Parts: sequence; structure tokens; C-alpha cells
Amino acid sequence: MTRGDTTELAAALRQWRERLTPADAGVPAGPRRRTPGLRREEVARLAGVSVDYVVRLEQGRGPHPSPSVLGALARALRLSPAEAGHLFDLAGVALPGPGRVNDVVRPSVLRLLDRMQDLPAMLIDARKSLLAWNPLADALLGDISAIPRERRNLLWMRFGPGAGEGRGLVLDEAGGRDRLDRSAVADARSALARYPDDPVLRSLVDELRRVSPRFASLWAERPVEDHRVDRKTYDVAGIGRITLDCDALEVPDDGQVLIVYSAAPGSPDAEKLDLLRVVGLQKV
Repeated sequence: MTRGDTTELAAALRQWRERLTPADAGVPAGPRRRTPGLRREEVARLAGVSVDYVVRLEQGRGPHPSPSVLGALARALRLSPAEAGHLFDLAGVALPGPGRVNDVVRPSVLRLLDRMQDLPAMLIDARKSLLAWNPLADALLGDISAIPRERRNLLWMRFGPGAGEGRGLVLDEAGGRDRLDRSAVADARSALARYPDDPVLRSLVDELRRVSPRFASLWAERPVEDHRVDRKTYDVAGIGRITLDCDALEVPDDGQVLIVYSAAPGSPDAEKLDLLRVVGLQKV
């Protein structure tokens, strides 16, 4: 076996896919499942790539995967850190090192997210890219998996072209956007200071400065903040406006954050969250 071994990469991907049950990956089992493990279609959806891409990789004739695609495949297949490192080796790609954002998710964190069934929750990296989420987060934000993988990013969803369309713009508890805009840009500045050599993060910031006058203006002001608790308001079809407490829980050593949304018991927003569990989950 050599570094960048496409034959061994194909065999490993097939083996990892076949050992994973639908329950492990949080997808419905469905009827008439004749093949072991996950279907290629399910891996493709979880990783945000095309089915044809997965087929070609498993047949040893695919393109050279980028680090972001490899990270997405590692998450979809629930690989351990050692297995994720092996995946990168087989693809001939270096794992993220110092100065680069880590988007490889520990299986233990994914299991924790799986157990959060009563509250919307999602995992993001230092770029604000969505790495994983539970069904209630899908119900709150819309069909996240329908967003192109490279655009599953909270900064892009807030400032990019068409921001807020379909899912509605995220507002603060008073119904405004200025404070959250400033906070998002401050987070981006902090991330770039911590990961100055990350090309994906730098490209994202450069692109947003080019396409979003609002982002560019705030970036020039150099806002600095440090926050772990917030309140955010969403407009959800069939539910209306719901304001939730937003707690950011850091994943030690990985530079990732688990965001969990909740509401005070007995409050009108808690009742709307209960309704979201019923109405929203029927649509995802």
C-alpha cells in the first residue's frame, strides 16, 4: 500500500460503508434493504456529494478528493480519528495541521448529537461550516442537506447572495440583525487570526468581502467579541416566529462548537418548540 493508493482507498470506502447501519448514521432503514450497511445514495447525501462521485471513488476511478470532501466522507462514515487519518493517507492528502481548521468530527461527538432528540443542535467548525446536525435543527433551519456542501456555512447563509431567502434571516431577540451581524464578523476575524494558513477560511472571507457590502463594511470596523450564550429568533413555516436560547459548547482540542437551542419551560417559545417537534419533523 502506498500513499495515494486509489485501489486501497476504494476498498476501504466500501468496507466502511458496509459496516455502518442506518441507525448508526441516523437515517431511516426503510423496506427492502438487501445490501449490508449504508447505500451509496445515503453516503452521498450525508457527505453532500453526488452518488456518481461515491460510485467512482469506490471503483477506484474517481477524482482526487479535496480535504473538505474527505472530511465530509469521514463524518458520513463515522470514522475514528485514526481511520480518518488513514483515509487522508490513502487519498494522498495531508490532514489539517497547525494553522488549518479541523473539520474531521469525532464519532463520540456525532453520537452525542444523535442523542439530542428534544432540542435543535448542530456542530460547526471554526469557519462556521455546518458539519453535522440533528432532525430538529433541520426543522428549524430548513433542509440543510439541500444546500450545496460548500455553502453550508453560517456566514455565507447570513451574508451571501440571497441570504435569508427560504429559511428566513436569523434575528436577535428584539427582531433586529445588527448585533448578530457584528457578532458573526467578529467570530470570522477571530477564526482567521487563529487559523491564518487555512485557505478555505481565507477564501470564504475574501469572497464575502467582495459580494457583501454589509460584511465588507463590518470587516473594516474590526469588531472583537467573546460570547458563548445568545438568543436568536427564527421564522419557521407553520410555527411562526420563535426565539430560542443559543448555547455554544466547545469541543476540546478540535476547534469545533456544538450549538444547542432551547426555551424556558412553560414559555410561549417552549410551546412553539414542542410544536416544531411535531410539525417540523414530519417535513424532514
